[in-house]
Amino acid sequence: MAQTFFDTYARALVARDAKAVAQLYAVPALIEFPEQALAVSSSEQTEEFFTAAFGQYAESTQVEAAVDVVAETGHSVWADVTWTYDRSPAERFMYQLVRAGGQWQIAVLTPLDS
Repeated sequence: MAQTFFDTYARALVARDAKAVAQLYAVPALIEFPEQALAVSSSEQTEEFFTAAFGQYAESTQVEAAVDVVAETGHSVWADVTWTYDRSPAERFMYQLVRAGGQWQIAVLTPLDS
């Protein structure tokens, strides 16, 4: 399940489809960066963030997620994900996925050291 979820996420990133990415995030959600927490209060907020962020991925044509599920319950999945852009590992995050409205969505995102 988790790999399929992140494969969908990767396709949306490559397509630069901010609306599709936003639909993968729960509302509310929490993005926990070092020294800064961002409370996501609307799908539009997530869509705007990714629309603005796509520039950093402008040269990337291939995005892959290496997913390691570290814990799982009936309602939550915690996944350690290393993102690779054009075959070069670039980012690593811990995601908490929750079941919302019959689908899995990202509820908490925390960057990890590579």
